[in-house]
Amino acid sequence: MDAQIMGLKETAQYLNIKEQTAYKLLQQNKLPALKIGGQWKVKKEHLDKMFDEMLQSSLENMKK
Repeated sequence: MDAQIMGLKETAQYLNIKEQTAYKLLQQNKLPALKIGGQWKVKKEHLDKMFDEMLQSSLENMKK
């Protein structure tokens, strides 16, 4: 079963980045996340949506 809510380690694995990088992005509010009970939690669908929006923006900028 694919986890819909991920912790820091799972988020880093999903994005194929180091945990340290994911942690910095979370602290800088660059990833959609909540800190619950001292642990960062991220919804997979929010990461997918953010990625799609960023990609679409990048593609639009390439056309200019």
